[in-house]
Amino acid sequence: MDERTNDALPVIAVAMGDPSGISPELTARILSEPDLRAAARYVVFGDKRLLDLGIADGGVDPQVQVVKDGDALPLGDRPVFVDLANHDPADLQRAKATLAGGKAATENFRRALQFAAAGKAGAVFFTPFNKAAMRFAYPGYDDEIRFVRDAIGFEGAASEFNILDKLWNARVTSHIPLSEVAQNITQERILRALTLADANLRAAGFNPPRIAVAGINPHAGDGGNFGRDEIETIEPAVKAAKAKGFTVEGPFPSDTVFLRARNGDFDAVLTMYHDQGQIAMKLIGFDRGVTLIGGFPFPICTPAHGTAYEIAGKGIANLGATRAALALAIRMAQDDKAKARAAA
Repeated sequence: MDERTNDALPVIAVAMGDPSGISPELTARILSEPDLRAAARYVVFGDKRLLDLGIADGGVDPQVQVVKDGDALPLGDRPVFVDLANHDPADLQRAKATLAGGKAATENFRRALQFAAAGKAGAVFFTPFNKAAMRFAYPGYDDEIRFVRDAIGFEGAASEFNILDKLWNARVTSHIPLSEVAQNITQERILRALTLADANLRAAGFNPPRIAVAGINPHAGDGGNFGRDEIETIEPAVKAAKAKGFTVEGPFPSDTVFLRARNGDFDAVLTMYHDQGQIAMKLIGFDRGVTLIGGFPFPICTPAHGTAYEIAGKGIANLGATRAALALAIRMAQDDKAKARAAA
């Protein structure tokens, strides 16, 4: 690869996830994929000793260029591995959420985020975290959005998107108790969610994105027989979004809208709460699902599945969702890089 071509590639900051699960294996294997290596340059944050465990588990050799924390980063053809030396393998407990694992994962993630926030990477990618371990190390941790805000000091609107091939799921509320969902469904929040969804879908190449909005009640309220949220809140928000130029329809019954989206009628479905969309998406294709954290100055991508403690260390992790997540990060970072060149 010549220097000019290499400079045109996006830089992806990679954070190794929970060491007690399949993250070391996934990190080692994804860095060994020839097509992905050719599509971007990588700066990986973690403990090299844990990467070595992943190399052994996965039977691969990514041939990373190791640098110590604080050293200059030689961005060449090989992935650069910033060795934070933050988790002694002697303390590793496979298939168990631990404080040590949580500390390592949060530090890896924070460093990758700050690297991107400084303008040194176009996207962040991470292998799966364990939320219990993250809370051991960071008591205020409730989800990645909260952590990212704290790590880079960002106050703007952000949201998670679940992606399966070309089908996206956005949501109005996320990690809150189901008992609190209805009171958090407002026209303002629906419109904000639609605005974020439209912007992120466009960044991923949809122009214009076609978004369907799900109702919250059975049969989308059935004309008010099963609730008036659709009539009084959701439908007015959809009309307001249309007035802003969004290609949006709804509200539709949530038990059928994903069938229409899967068949190609829509690019994305906006749901009112977490499981309303997550269950549908994971049933359609759990092993290919991607989570995008959008709204921040750079995209943040990860496979939608968890740490898979039950197969940790066995070398049999499915790479499908991890490949898809990293490919999305590369595509969005490359698009941002191209826009920046065009504007220069």
